[in-house]
Amino acid sequence: MAQFRTCPDTGLYFHKSAESLIKANAVVGAVFLLVAGILALLVTLTRWQAIHLLPADQFYMALTAHGIDALIFWIIFFEMAVLYVASSVLLRCRLATPYWGWVQFALMMVGSVMTNVAIFQGGSSVMMTSYVPMQAAPHFYLGLILFAVGALIGCFVFFGTLVVAKDEKTYEGSVPLVTFGAITAAIIAVFTIASGAIILVPTFLWSIGYISHIDAEMYRIIWWGLGHSSQQINVAAHVSIWYLIAGLVFGARPMSEKVSRAAFLLYIFFLQLASAHHILVDPGVSSEWKVFNTSYAMYLAVLASMIHGLTVPGSIEVAQRAKGLTNGMFEWLRKAPWDNPVFSGMFISLITFGFIGGITGVVMGTEQINLIIHNTIYVPAHFHATVVTGTTLAFMAITYFLIPVLFRRQMILPGLAKIQPYLFGGGMSILILFMLGAGTMGVSRRHWDMDFTGAALGFDYPGIAYTMMGIGAFGGVIGVLGGAAFLLVTVGSLLFGKKLEPSAGLLQSFGVPLAASCYSSTKPEILPMAPPLEHHDTTSFEAPGTFVLALLLLVSFVVYYFINWKYLASVWPLS
Repeated sequence: MAQFRTCPDTGLYFHKSAESLIKANAVVGAVFLLVAGILALLVTLTRWQAIHLLPADQFYMALTAHGIDALIFWIIFFEMAVLYVASSVLLRCRLATPYWGWVQFALMMVGSVMTNVAIFQGGSSVMMTSYVPMQAAPHFYLGLILFAVGALIGCFVFFGTLVVAKDEKTYEGSVPLVTFGAITAAIIAVFTIASGAIILVPTFLWSIGYISHIDAEMYRIIWWGLGHSSQQINVAAHVSIWYLIAGLVFGARPMSEKVSRAAFLLYIFFLQLASAHHILVDPGVSSEWKVFNTSYAMYLAVLASMIHGLTVPGSIEVAQRAKGLTNGMFEWLRKAPWDNPVFSGMFISLITFGFIGGITGVVMGTEQINLIIHNTIYVPAHFHATVVTGTTLAFMAITYFLIPVLFRRQMILPGLAKIQPYLFGGGMSILILFMLGAGTMGVSRRHWDMDFTGAALGFDYPGIAYTMMGIGAFGGVIGVLGGAAFLLVTVGSLLFGKKLEPSAGLLQSFGVPLAASCYSSTKPEILPMAPPLEHHDTTSFEAPGTFVLALLLLVSFVVYYFINWKYLASVWPLS
């Protein structure tokens, strides 16, 4: 018989096997976040030209490891935990095939360690993209393949758990919206991992000499089916967490579940195609494909994010106004629990992802503008806005909720926890904004030395570019301190936080189940379908404050979009 534990604070049900896997994946993800953060500091202090910390070989090694540990290992380990929460916990059912869940964890562990070993041995500094004809050690590619296979197994365990819940009738009606968003992430993950297998398997064979040649153009096109689509898994996952936190903190419900679900479907159909902006300058891709992807497909993908960006804060506003916070346009927002890191982390994630990540993504996806910024530091600035202040900060926010609920430990250093989202989000926003400015001035990405010291063909950037890189690096240091504060609070809570359950010891923080007395074989009650929303007055806006924020986003986008066309006109002397 399956065994479940009921959280006395929230009423959430945890299947014993699922609980252990959630903990193990989340903790290992945090370890890779720590490694990625240390490497981020080294990279930042090297790109800060006044300090220029690392020599060239160590810089490229650190940059490779930082990209893979931050963008792949930390995030996907955490997303495995999110998938198990969205299926087993939210649907109140047992986890399908826990054995295969541990196979997932083991393969991802072995693969991630193997790839890191290859990088730190010094012969695989090929960046996260690992473009051929640069060649890494065979165990670099093999580690990524094992990691991807493990993640694929995790997705199938997730899908199997959905089948278990449906078969055992553990819920009424449709799956909750958060679970629907996780389904979206898992479907995109299957496509993403398939793309990775198509290109990484032959590249591994090339690295051991079994295949003599890998076409560089083919590699780039297929690899970005993996590289960019993996970030779309993140988008679907962190948007799901936005909805979850809105419900947990405010009791908020989506303004229209049908519209929100349709937006997730748009992600499945169109968001992977956003990888086009990485290969818009490649000659082997047809103009027709480029035009389609930078117009109709991109618009539909952006529409999905705009819907979520409207309905998440809109649902919070509706819930707040229902509690009497109706004075003025923004009382609902001013009196939100800004000292609660679960909320503040989520809302900063939403704003930075939408205003900075979203706007810059559309600008980069415009073929003509892409020509002047595609290989500049503008590109990493964009994905730091989407993946760092978007995905990572959302994951940090939900972790603050999970520490007492899942790990049964009380948070330590609550004062530091309150300011951590502002420290991390603020520092990263400074880094991103000034990297965008430097990128607009042509500062190259992935480059060790802006001064081109000793190069036969040098280039002098304008002085303001150095200033922007310095200010951005200062923001990056603040962001790293914010990440360190997160790890100090969360890991410290697992080790030293007051036990909310007597059996919640050190080993229990890393996946060992709690005492047997905490679990029962009694089947949880069926999750009831939410009652229909009450009818509202349709003669006025339900969320006028959110509507104003949406208009502000639109105006910001229009202004910034045309500024970039002005930059383009200065490159192409047109009149």
